Amino acid sequence: MKQKSGGGRKSGGGPILISKDNRVGGKESLLESSAGDAYYNNPNGASIKYASHFESEYILGRKLSFYCKAQGLPRPRITWLKDGIELYEHPFFQVHEFNVGKDQITSKMEIDPTTQRDSGYYECQADNKYAVDKRGFRTDYTLDVY
Repeated sequence: MKQKSGGGRKSGGGPILISKDNRVGGKESLLESSAGDAYYNNPNGASIKYASHFESEYILGRKLSFYCKAQGLPRPRITWLKDGIELYEHPFFQVHEFNVGKDQITSKMEIDPTTQRDSGYYECQADNKYAVDKRGFRTDYTLDVY
C-alpha cells in the first residue's frame, strides 16, 4: 500500500493508515480511531466459532478428521493449510462443507488413509471481505500396537 506524504489515508476508502503526520499531540484523532475500529472490528467479519482440539494423535492407516465452523456476512470461505501451504483435494484428502443459515459454514477435513507424512501443523482459515480468522491443530502419528 502506498501512502500519500501529507496524509495517512489510503485512497479508495479502505483501511486508515496512521502515520506520524496524522497524530495530534502524539495521539490519533477520534475520527481516525473510530473509522479504523469500524473496519477492523466489523461485526460481520469472519470468525471461527468452533474448531477441533489443538493437539491430536492418529494411528497410521486410519482416518484423520478436523472440524471448523465459522460465521460472518457474507458467509466466510474456509481454506485448509498444512505447515503454511494450502491443501487441495485428492483421493486421500477430502473436504466436506455444509452451509448453515445465511452466515455460517461448517467444514470437515479428512485424510484417509493416513501416513507418516500427514503429521504436522494444520490450519483452518475463515475469511470474508471484513476479516480473516485462523485456528491451528498439531498432529502426530502413533503406532497401533496389538
